Amino acid sequence: MSKPIISKEKQKDIAKERIEQLFDQAERNKTRASRYVNLARKISMKTKIRIPAKYKRRFCKYCFSYLIAENSRVRTRKGKVIISCLECKKFMRIPIKK
Repeated sequence: MSKPIISKEKQKDIAKERIEQLFDQAERNKTRASRYVNLARKISMKTKIRIPAKYKRRFCKYCFSYLIAENSRVRTRKGKVIISCLECKKFMRIPIKK
């Protein structure tokens, strides 16, 4: 028997829902958070959808670890929010909109 055919739109809706669930689980379970972020990234790459901005800023774009108070630092400077990852020593600059 073959698998039932699911439309691309339905696949993308399922993928978005799954990405949201994975980030919710990452927030609750700090020990497995980086694994959940990795799974969410793989789902988004496979289905060719973007991770929403509210989740994109929750993980390091270099080492893909989930950013929590123990492994990150958040500062503001000259109209930007600077998020530093303390695991890979990289940082992200996000402009503040006026």
